[in-house]
Amino acid sequence: MHRPHTPRLTTPLALTAVLALAMSLAACDRRDDKTAGEQLDTAIAKTEQKTEQAQAAVERQMAEAKADTAATADKVEAKVTSTADMVGDKVADAAITASVNAELAKDSQLSALKINVDTSAGHVALRGTAPNTEARERATRLTMAVKGVTSVDNQLEVRG
Repeated sequence: MHRPHTPRLTTPLALTAVLALAMSLAACDRRDDKTAGEQLDTAIAKTEQKTEQAQAAVERQMAEAKADTAATADKVEAKVTSTADMVGDKVADAAITASVNAELAKDSQLSALKINVDTSAGHVALRGTAPNTEARERATRLTMAVKGVTSVDNQLEVRG
């Protein structure tokens, strides 16, 4: 009888191969209780949760940035309004001063005099001289008749 020839492995090499195979089988035997589909579902759920958290953080930061921008815009608007009001007040005061000077120039007794007219927020101060008390009082009345004048501080000195 003839036996088929099977190659013989040396003992250390055979032992190493058997151990490697046993370890592989043992590793394969370790099971996760979840199937591959369940593991994928878990990974997707975790990814979705992280995405939602990141989105919430971005939305919160955007809201904060929007609030900061709105606050800054409000401050800028307030400063622009304040500056515009100041410029408007100065223009209005200059117009009042010019109108008062024009009214005083129409009066024959006051036109020849040097009367300094200063206006601040509608309050007019008259400084200089008047030929008599009547002319001094007329300067007050003429000034009060000008549109935008809220008060008159008549500091004219009577010199006859």
